[in-house]
Amino acid sequence: MRSNRAGYAFVSGYVVLLVAFGLLPTAYGIWLSITNSQHQVVGLGQFTRVFSDYRFGPALAHIGVYLVFWLVSLMVLVVGLALMLHGRMRRASVTLRFLYYVPGALAGAASVLLWLILLDPAASPVGWLLRALGWDTLAQVISPGHLPVLFTVIAFWTGAGGWIVVMYGALNNIPQEVLEASKLDGAGAWQTALYVQLPMVRKWIAYMLILAFATGTQLFVEPQLVSTASWGIVPDSWAPNQLAFNYAFQANDFNGAAAVSVVLLVIGAAGAALVVFRARLFERD
Repeated sequence: MRSNRAGYAFVSGYVVLLVAFGLLPTAYGIWLSITNSQHQVVGLGQFTRVFSDYRFGPALAHIGVYLVFWLVSLMVLVVGLALMLHGRMRRASVTLRFLYYVPGALAGAASVLLWLILLDPAASPVGWLLRALGWDTLAQVISPGHLPVLFTVIAFWTGAGGWIVVMYGALNNIPQEVLEASKLDGAGAWQTALYVQLPMVRKWIAYMLILAFATGTQLFVEPQLVSTASWGIVPDSWAPNQLAFNYAFQANDFNGAAAVSVVLLVIGAAGAALVVFRARLFERD
């Protein structure tokens, strides 16, 4: 009984924060999305209005393309680097893990500002390379067609290091006896990775995908700063979160902003549910 009370005491703080800053704001956002400014219930009226906005479709398409680049890069590069650090590069893994993790110390806005300098041919230390690629101005580099790739690079630079450390820790949890048995069976490095290590860290990869997908749909700081720096070349509604921001703080339309937010919530929840069930995240091995 005492252990149960201790458990409830430890969990209670998280539950209070979850309700105060998670469930209640979500419920309030859903309420705003189905009402109007006079607090009258309009059903799906706000969603219909948002869907008919000419900016909504392109914003959703932009974030979709970005998510493809972002999630694929995480799946391939993060898992691949973690496997290499755990294998052939084990001796240098401490130094490399530290170097991968350092960029994560920069907050979102600071990292974007740093990249804006790096991507400006007139100020960048690699300006010669940018000019060699045919880009003479910052506007050419950050043209709308380049943004999904650029945002993927920025997100990977700032966030991949933490996930590499997580994946490295997950690989360390694999019993050494299992790895030795695979070697005795004649499995090489590639076969061990594909048939032993990856299946055993499947749930960690699923966890990474869920959080990365949720974070990716909420992209805001990067396109907002790039839009400001581009002097109108990049629209201020490039991402759905920017569109919600415009609804709320430019048009004073918090109901429309809530509708956009609820759409992102549904997309994020659906993506998370798909990964959870496909990866059998909560099943015991």
